[in-house]
Amino acid sequence: MTADALLSLENLSKHFPVLNVWKRRSGWLKALDEVSLSVHKGEILGIVGESGCGKSTLGKTVMGIHRPTSGRIIFEGNDITHLKPYQSRGMRRDLQYTYQDPGASLDPRWKIGRSLDEPLVIHTRLDRRARRERVREILDAVGLPEGHLDLYPHEISGGQQRRVGLARILTLHPTMVVLDEPTSGLDVSVQATILNLFLDLQKRFDLTYVFISHDLGVVRMVCDRVAVMYLGKVVELGSSDEIFDRPRHPYTQSLLAAVPQIGKGRVTETFWLEGEPPDPGNLPSGCRFRTRCTQARDDCALEVPPLVEHNPGHADACLYSAARDYSPA
Repeated sequence: MTADALLSLENLSKHFPVLNVWKRRSGWLKALDEVSLSVHKGEILGIVGESGCGKSTLGKTVMGIHRPTSGRIIFEGNDITHLKPYQSRGMRRDLQYTYQDPGASLDPRWKIGRSLDEPLVIHTRLDRRARRERVREILDAVGLPEGHLDLYPHEISGGQQRRVGLARILTLHPTMVVLDEPTSGLDVSVQATILNLFLDLQKRFDLTYVFISHDLGVVRMVCDRVAVMYLGKVVELGSSDEIFDRPRHPYTQSLLAAVPQIGKGRVTETFWLEGEPPDPGNLPSGCRFRTRCTQARDDCALEVPPLVEHNPGHADACLYSAARDYSPA
């Protein structure tokens, strides 16, 4: 945690109640559990992990879509953890979120022009002419023709819907954008175009990204730093080069072993991770990864490993990672 961070999460937790057949709470599902992270202005922080690890919950909790159970969210020096809806309106201009399904964030009954105009009506005092001019400027920035303003969401492709979603956000000139699986469901060629667009827009509008994705190849290409999550906790955090070239945590190593490499044989020949993650409503004691870890020891069941920085800027949550030196083949 640093004082110059644009966004700081301090022991952020989000627990969902587990209900029995009588609709009574029988436990808690710990989707996020004491996560601490910092995001600096101008950087791209990647959040990776298996489905169900808490990536999207992290983004939605930061945005206030989920109310945090405990911890603090500091954005631009202000505590936004428990803001009321009317208090958070001003903050929404600077902190924006893109959904996994871009079409779901667009009203199917509205034309694209109205969807892009709506944020300006809510958050600014621009007159109609000024709003129209800004919409045209942003539409051009994301590479869409002005004629798209008269189309409905179902009349454009998935890649174009991504561009419209970005345009809708950028009309407010935010400082940070949380991108939740921004390339999922797109063809490879369209993915490359969208990723280049993200990088161009970052430079043009001085944006900071939190990039949530399961695609490790994409994360390595665009992210400055990477946080690896497992069952609601960050198990490794470091620069993109450190995470991909010198992973320390066994879970990170297993994720990277699953990435296909040309000329290296099938994934099944090198991938050693087996089984499914434990039930997040009934977590194992100690290290949460120990039930799937081939390097687990007896002590791993006794203590929850903290996130420790063994090398400058590179931290992991494994009791024995310091004794291992791992380099991918």
